[in-house]
Amino acid sequence: MRIKTAVLSTALASLLLATSTLAAENPAPQAQEFQEGHGHGNREERMAHRLERMEHRLDRAVEKGRLTQAQADQFKAEARQLRDEVQAQRQANGGQLTDAQREQFHQRRQALHEKVKAAVQATAPRQGT
Repeated sequence: MRIKTAVLSTALASLLLATSTLAAENPAPQAQEFQEGHGHGNREERMAHRLERMEHRLDRAVEKGRLTQAQADQFKAEARQLRDEVQAQRQANGGQLTDAQREQFHQRRQALHEKVKAAVQATAPRQGT
């Protein structure tokens, strides 16, 4: 009987403490970070990660013989230059790009993507022949 009472009182005490913690006014720290937009990295971190992924894909294309090292280096340099120009424009405008600037950089990024795609496809093995 004493054990049953001890277990029951312990369970009741933990429930009382848990409800006060769960009913707190402030949301959890992770929820605050997500709401503020800081939970998934800032824009520069995301752009740097995209550049790293592109460089990795270009390196793999060189390993597979689909691109020369010179082509890959040229594409990497163009991508870095484009990223640096976007960052410079964003800093010059107080953290925002105009719609025209955003569209221009988007078109330049698409053009770079098409150049890389064309270069890789030019040396890709033909299928079906």
